[in-house]
Amino acid sequence: MKHTKNILGTMLLTAAAVAVTSCVDDSKLLFAFEKPASIAGMEYLNEYDALKTYVNSSANPNFKLGIALTADDYIAGGLVTRLANSNFQEMTAGNAMKYASCVADDGTMNFGTVEKFVAAAKAGGLTIYGHTLAWHAQQNNKYLNSLIKDKEIEIDPNQKLDVVDKIVDFSAMTKFPYYVMGYEPDIVNGILVSKNPGSWYQYFVADGVPTVSGKEYKVTAMIKSSKEGEFIVKMGDWDASTDKNIKVTTEWKEQTIDFGTLAAKSSFVIFQPGGFDGEIQIKWIKVSHPEAPSVSFYVNQLDNSEMKAGGTMKNFVVRENGKGDIPGPIFEGQGPDGINCTKITSIANPANEWDTQFFIYTPDKEWQGGQKYKISFWYKASAEADCSTQCHGVPGAYKHWAMLPQNPHFTTKWQHYEATGTIPSAGSGMKSIAFNLNVSKDAVTYYFANIVWESEEKGNTIPLTPAEKKDTLTWAMNNWINGMMKATGGYVTAWDVVNEPIAGGGDDGEGFYPLQSATNVSADDAKNNFYWQDYLGSEDYVRIAVAAARKYYAENGGTNPLRLFVNDYNLESDWDDNKKVKSLVHWIEKWEADGVTKIDGIGTQMHVSCHANAETQKSKEDHVVKMFEILAESGKLVKITELDMGYVDEEGNSVKTADMTQAQHKAMSEYYKFIVKKYFEIIPVAQQYGITQWCITDSPTGSGWRGGEPVGLWDANYNRKHTYAGFADGLAGK
Repeated sequence: MKHTKNILGTMLLTAAAVAVTSCVDDSKLLFAFEKPASIAGMEYLNEYDALKTYVNSSANPNFKLGIALTADDYIAGGLVTRLANSNFQEMTAGNAMKYASCVADDGTMNFGTVEKFVAAAKAGGLTIYGHTLAWHAQQNNKYLNSLIKDKEIEIDPNQKLDVVDKIVDFSAMTKFPYYVMGYEPDIVNGILVSKNPGSWYQYFVADGVPTVSGKEYKVTAMIKSSKEGEFIVKMGDWDASTDKNIKVTTEWKEQTIDFGTLAAKSSFVIFQPGGFDGEIQIKWIKVSHPEAPSVSFYVNQLDNSEMKAGGTMKNFVVRENGKGDIPGPIFEGQGPDGINCTKITSIANPANEWDTQFFIYTPDKEWQGGQKYKISFWYKASAEADCSTQCHGVPGAYKHWAMLPQNPHFTTKWQHYEATGTIPSAGSGMKSIAFNLNVSKDAVTYYFANIVWESEEKGNTIPLTPAEKKDTLTWAMNNWINGMMKATGGYVTAWDVVNEPIAGGGDDGEGFYPLQSATNVSADDAKNNFYWQDYLGSEDYVRIAVAAARKYYAENGGTNPLRLFVNDYNLESDWDDNKKVKSLVHWIEKWEADGVTKIDGIGTQMHVSCHANAETQKSKEDHVVKMFEILAESGKLVKITELDMGYVDEEGNSVKTADMTQAQHKAMSEYYKFIVKKYFEIIPVAQQYGITQWCITDSPTGSGWRGGEPVGLWDANYNRKHTYAGFADGLAGK
């Protein structure tokens, strides 16, 4: 029989009401009549005590039973707060202590929610597990990328500048990315290493360099070798390449080769070590050309060719006569030089002048205050008319500011409009220009053609070197961790110091997974995340974060021992025989090899599923055991940081809460008991730090996290589920 949550929730409403005024969730069911089997089958849950009573603190002094909550829910002091206080010893904030939640676009930090969360935890008698200090996701990419953008340099009008056409930074790579003839060099710890390949071997170090015929080019490399000497470097293409010699010494040094004027329109750079019999190491290679400093406008977002081709431009939207925003618009008629134009018709006497509007969107760019712009277009109307203009965000975020120095006056003849200016500070974040076309409230047809929106780009900038980026981001990491440690004032004594560092595929050259990187993830992940490790280095990334955590914890009131964990998911993976947890242990050994860095523990997330297929479920359980065995052997503290569970049917489909049967709920309960029991059986007492349940209740249908799945120990009405019993039995060792 299906477990019908809505009926059950109604029948247990009395119990829930009592719980609000007493200890949450431990009240008896108050029914004296014969109950349906589904209800009677749940009554045994009321015999269970609060979860934390099943923790043997004398036998497990370090162990903390935790729950993950949104900080605001706990701070509110309601039912969720009482449920957490009565059942758990520790809690984790879902998002409030992450970088993007605290750091604004300009780098200012606001820890107001964190401070309230800490105060509430103190009052409730709960400790906090900090989540998280260093991660690639949920970062303020806009701010972090602004720190490492090209730097502006002083302009000497009599001196040409080096304009970088391409930089190959091997610290961001785990394998050689270009075509190789005869020999492929290794990349070891972010350094390209070539070991005496032989006289005819050669390999690309850069390809697709956008060279311009007639310009002069040079190649610069940060390079050293096991002996002094020189070898051939080629630049150009297969039709015309130039050979030059690069000199190397036994010290790291920037070596530059001038190739002079090139004819190629797209060039490669090839290293040909030839008979050179030394080991070559290269950190980065840069291709550049000299150019006079300049400031120029460039077309941003709107492309004239789209207008000429006709059709619908996605960057335009019309609000016509109060009908709402209409994507489009339709191109109709001919503008100057045969360019297609767009036609917008208003009606007489509209209620508002903005009842007919024409928007120009720049959806992929937020305008910045202080940025210079230029806009131009052709325009006319069926009769003389005026319009007003303003700039604002997307519809619904109408923070107006006047942009054009004067509003266009329409006549029946084509006119050209061009204006330049500087975006005011009020314009930061704006994304569109709006033309209000019904100022006169007459019936008029308006035409626009050849619209170009441009912003100014300075030509006197050069990229930061890898060393400069590392130095800048090391400061940013320290600044962030210092701010968080000030906000928590020494109360938070355990942290995910680094979250989810290990990739789920690839090879680091030693048979383990490399770290996650913009070079080994999807295009969307590379765009949306900020991979600190690509700039700080695979080893220094964690070392910098650990050092900052220990330093600023001590400087901001931390007196109790500080425990730092590296946290990751899929450590219980059966598809690769637990390779990810093996890789994490391997990397921890590398990070600690400096003799200074100390990582106290490993966090395993365990976002698992119970499988109806017996063979699959057995494999999952076997690899949970293997994971615990590997973690125990590591000697580190072990914490299950984010335990939750869904259910997968025989066909491999995730089952939603509304469709779950009693038998499926009980199977999940048994799997919870299995996981918790195995944790206590396999992990030595001295290494047991805790278990945190990630979802307090089942996930709402529209949730971004396992939406609609039965992931909680309580249902949506805060009634205990069968999984509560399994979790409690596991804690009790039954």
